[in-house]
Amino acid sequence: MKQGPVNKSTSARRLPADLIDLLGSMRFAVSLLMFICVASIIGTVLEQNQPANTYIDRFGPFWFEVFDKFSIWQIYNSWWFLLIMAFLVVSTTICLLRNSPKFLRDAQSFREYVRASSLKSFHHRVETVTDVPPAESRARIEGWLKNNGYRFRVRQDEAGVMLAAKKGGANRLGYIFAHAAIVIICLGGLLDSELPVRLQMWLGGKTPITENMLISQVPEAGRLSAANPSFRANMLVPEGATTATGIVAVDNGVLVQPLPFSLKLEKFVVDYYSTGMPSSFKSMVEVTDPDTGKSFKQTIEVNEPLRYKGVTVYQSSFDDGGSKLMLTGYPLVGARSEPFEVNGVVGEDAAITVNSDASKMPLNVKFTGLRVINVEDLSGDGVPQPKAILEHVAAVTGSAGGAKNEHLQNVGPSVQYRITGSDGQSHEFTNYMLPVVLDGSSVFLAGVRENEGQPWRYVRIPADADGSVKEFMDLRAAMDVPVMVHQAAVRFAQKNASTGIQQPLLEKAAQGALETFYRSGFDGIIKEVPESQREQVLGFAVPMIQLTLTELRDIMREQTGRPAIQHSAQAGQEAEAWVQMALLGLANLPDYPAPVFLSLKTFDQVEASVFQVARTPGKNTVYLGSLFLIIGVFSMFYIRDRRIWVWIKPKGRGTEMLAAMTSQRRTLDFNHEFDRFKEAFKRLST
Repeated sequence: MKQGPVNKSTSARRLPADLIDLLGSMRFAVSLLMFICVASIIGTVLEQNQPANTYIDRFGPFWFEVFDKFSIWQIYNSWWFLLIMAFLVVSTTICLLRNSPKFLRDAQSFREYVRASSLKSFHHRVETVTDVPPAESRARIEGWLKNNGYRFRVRQDEAGVMLAAKKGGANRLGYIFAHAAIVIICLGGLLDSELPVRLQMWLGGKTPITENMLISQVPEAGRLSAANPSFRANMLVPEGATTATGIVAVDNGVLVQPLPFSLKLEKFVVDYYSTGMPSSFKSMVEVTDPDTGKSFKQTIEVNEPLRYKGVTVYQSSFDDGGSKLMLTGYPLVGARSEPFEVNGVVGEDAAITVNSDASKMPLNVKFTGLRVINVEDLSGDGVPQPKAILEHVAAVTGSAGGAKNEHLQNVGPSVQYRITGSDGQSHEFTNYMLPVVLDGSSVFLAGVRENEGQPWRYVRIPADADGSVKEFMDLRAAMDVPVMVHQAAVRFAQKNASTGIQQPLLEKAAQGALETFYRSGFDGIIKEVPESQREQVLGFAVPMIQLTLTELRDIMREQTGRPAIQHSAQAGQEAEAWVQMALLGLANLPDYPAPVFLSLKTFDQVEASVFQVARTPGKNTVYLGSLFLIIGVFSMFYIRDRRIWVWIKPKGRGTEMLAAMTSQRRTLDFNHEFDRFKEAFKRLST
């Protein structure tokens, strides 16, 4: 009855020992390595640190939520990967502490106290009896051992002499160096991971900032220590600006990392290929040390970073630093087409009001980007897709840098902005400053999308004779004037009616089709039509709308004082092509989610450099671990351990000798070496 408490007490005492045995076991370490290998495969196959929308589109909302719990988007800094690394360090360290003394003792021991009778159980042994006296036999054996690089010890007793020899003892050190290398490399990896930042969050009360605010407004809880041993931060510096802080992205927020120096971007320089692709970019900076007040200048380029006070500054990419924009706004609602001026700054908001016939519509516009160079392949008359900055960087540093494509062309600057209406709905827009030739027509591209995960959808607006969108906008406004639409329908009916009776019907049909088309596009015309008859209806309605639109254009030009259009010969073909493109543009306007079109008029560009700032003390630790690993692998595979015991005892006037040879790895080479030793042993005994 009293055994229960004793057993519990014994189990409690053995629990730490059992835990250490588990952590130090080979099976546990191999299991951890297997998990690390699987995680590394995932991190290699799945592109890391991409926007969440990218992964949602690929896996769907459900699996995104599941995978997000394990942070596979940044797998090398996930909590479980860092935990596995920490356990691997602990496991390997326990194994090292446990076995190193034994390995060292074994490497230093000659095992000279092996009994002569034990040598007979060795597989690789040789025996002989010779007439040579024991002293001379011993001298011969010792000479052979010295000549062949063996160190030996002598144990002498009344029965005889035992020579215990060995070489290649450093082979045992290989195990120590290899295991120590794993520990050191893992420690270096942990030191350069997010672990130091995470520890400050867990133990130091640091909280990532998720709101928009100036760096000067960030509270102390959002600032990392200046003595932070390891970090990777980003830093955007506009031309002429100075900064001494980096931004560390953590979870869904950021932390501010103070730097031991300030950096001023004096000038950003970007060079381009003849195709318009960037060939190189560099930043001319001035670095100031606040401790000494001294400063120096340096140029930072790709693969040529700045290193100062333990911090490395890499040229990562480039962006807009707050360019000033001057745009022209064109209303897309109502009968008014008077343009108005809009001024903005990239990265800032602007409030505008669009005046329609009945009301005023307040809008908030946030200008998100200015692309001065847009190089596109328009060989197939495809619609361009503006590239992200990282793609431009890849063109400089990657294989695309020297690529030549005769179809590439610079289509000019573009502006990106986001419009938020009074209802809170928001969309992104991108508009090109210059017209682009697509399908043989000169058009302006007005792109729109709901979010970054979607491609741009474009409205093509035909350029007029002055290379602007003004005539198209005036034609759009004319479609909102019933009198002008009616007049255009009358002209169409007069020119195309075969009889006087048919003219009123044709006039009514043209006016109704044009009004429906303006409100709802082609979908409005065929919405109530059976699917089997839609093609037939469009085949009649589209030419009628186009011809009526031609008449409306003539009326609009008359009222705005423009010269009349010639509808014959080459001029007539050009006019017809323009109306066709206007028809397509107007067909898309009902789905354009903004009451205004903003055309870039001019700009004052301000460049900005994007730097990656890193303090990585673990790098040297990893280098040391790699050196240890090389030494360990070399020692284990290229230093062969050998042990030889020779028992010499007198027999009459001669000598009886028994020798044995062993090694940790009895390979084919070892067998050959034993054969050579066996021949030498017999030769020495004669």
